[in-house]
Amino acid sequence: MAPPILKLDNIYLSFGGAPLLNGAGLQVEPGDRICLVGRNGSGKSTLMKVAAGMVEAQSGEVFRHPSATIRYLEQAPDFAGYTTVQAYAEAGLGPGDDPYRVTYLLEHLGLTGEEHPDQLSGGEARRAALARVMAPEPDILMLDEPTNHLDLPTIEWLEDELRKTRSALVVISHDRRFLEKVSNATVWIDRGTARRLSRGFGHFEAWRDQVLEEEEIEQHKLGKAIEREEHWMRYGVTARRKRNMRRVGELQAMRASYRGHNGPQGSVQASVAEGRESGKLVVEAENITKAYEERTIVAPFSIRVHRGDRIGLVGPNGAGKTTLLKMLTGQLKPDSGWIKLGTNLEIATLDQKREDLDPEDTLSHYLTDGRGETLLVNGEQRHVAGYMKDFLFQPEQIRTPIKNLSGGERARLMLARMLAKPSNLLILDEPTNDLDIETLDLLQEIVAGYNGTVILVSHDRDFLDRTVTSTIAPANPDAPDGRWIEYAGGYSDMLAQRKGAQDERRKAEKAAEKSKTENTSSSSDAPKTKGKLSYKQKFALENIPKEMEKAEAEIALREKKMADPNLFIKDPATFTKLVAEMEKLREKLAGMEEEWLQLEMLREEIEG
Repeated sequence: MAPPILKLDNIYLSFGGAPLLNGAGLQVEPGDRICLVGRNGSGKSTLMKVAAGMVEAQSGEVFRHPSATIRYLEQAPDFAGYTTVQAYAEAGLGPGDDPYRVTYLLEHLGLTGEEHPDQLSGGEARRAALARVMAPEPDILMLDEPTNHLDLPTIEWLEDELRKTRSALVVISHDRRFLEKVSNATVWIDRGTARRLSRGFGHFEAWRDQVLEEEEIEQHKLGKAIEREEHWMRYGVTARRKRNMRRVGELQAMRASYRGHNGPQGSVQASVAEGRESGKLVVEAENITKAYEERTIVAPFSIRVHRGDRIGLVGPNGAGKTTLLKMLTGQLKPDSGWIKLGTNLEIATLDQKREDLDPEDTLSHYLTDGRGETLLVNGEQRHVAGYMKDFLFQPEQIRTPIKNLSGGERARLMLARMLAKPSNLLILDEPTNDLDIETLDLLQEIVAGYNGTVILVSHDRDFLDRTVTSTIAPANPDAPDGRWIEYAGGYSDMLAQRKGAQDERRKAEKAAEKSKTENTSSSSDAPKTKGKLSYKQKFALENIPKEMEKAEAEIALREKKMADPNLFIKDPATFTKLVAEMEKLREKLAGMEEEWLQLEMLREEIEG
């Protein structure tokens, strides 16, 4: 076993009240890929900052190898003093580091390096910070929520880059799929201490549940042991009336341990306040378009959204997801085409930019809209302190200004307000940002079990797979051109369908190329055959139109079946099968049209 390059042992840290870290530890060896997991507020980021030397523990031991280099990804990078992103990123390099690495990273992160730091969006600032910490390839790379504000193509690129790096990793993230792909060890921060599993995040949840179950069994055994000792103390035989002071001391110690035991941190307890039932048709859009100057954001796009649908929008940043979302919900008018919203719609929205939050507002005022100490939830009057407790806020935080909350706490606060409002249409724009995994689980259950309709934008692949019934994605994800396609199922289903369509397209292209080669060969032989088509070419020319008619009829038949708005809900397997068959038939039809056109041109050339 290689010696550790970083070791924290018995770390204690408190900001008043109960300690945040109480005996926590962390050990990093070369080649480690560690993910730090735990509830929001459990101390993950604080432990990482102690490891990076940015926060000093009140007690405990910290060892960093003298020659080890450490880079820490800040949540809010400081660009003061830098005139360009290139200069900011290069400032992270050490002696002997390759400056080209900065250029390489910025290019793959979608930045030129010439951007002025003051004009960066949240996502661009995160990309610049990633380039700065990754460029030196340090011995230890510490990343706190690296995927926040990144789009899916960039997240997938980052996964590949981190798998190739020589740096040891310590990562905090809410993105399950990301953690599964980059980690080989898991450190769980729970109730101030740290437990280590020498396996990646994919094995964490089963292990965590086993640990908690064993802990519950031990507490039950301890309770029974206390009952037995207390019975002995009260009803022991006469010869034992003289108290055994050792057993008295042991009983007191057991009582202290039992009473002092803190169970796992509470989970968010919430349900959505559902409004009256909406009309069956929620949104209908026909050939809608949107363009800004010369750039097409939405090419002609049509969709019908029915009550109970859960639709996810995915794509790279800048593809137009939010624009399309605003058009579908009537917030933005299309340049052409039309949109019709259904009846009885009650819309609840979660905005990714947190624009609804006033930093000076208090939690109580925000949740009640300033209407006193109570709010109406599912037809029941709730005191704001009790409702806050459902979302893991303490009663003493009732007057706390929002500006004092962490990113995760702000996300939970917005979620609490949204879920309290009666609705039958949820609009969620990047709802998973800053939520811990347990709260994400709850949100998944709420969305999956919601009786109304959901339209959401997300870069979280696991969340999409667990919640949505269909996925809208750019037809060309590498270079979005405004064309959007709706796929049945979640993100993984979309990838499978897209891959199937690409495979069929490649087959059709090969067939067309083969046909072209044969036709060229036949064309070169034409003078030798006295300017006549071969029997094979004549047969194809006469019969291809018949085959095209059959294919068109098959397509029309499937389109008719898929027009049933309830088909996917009733029989998703059949719906998926029809989509795949449609793709194959269209590819086949395109290949036949190409072959017939080439033969027709050859016939005209010979006859001419």
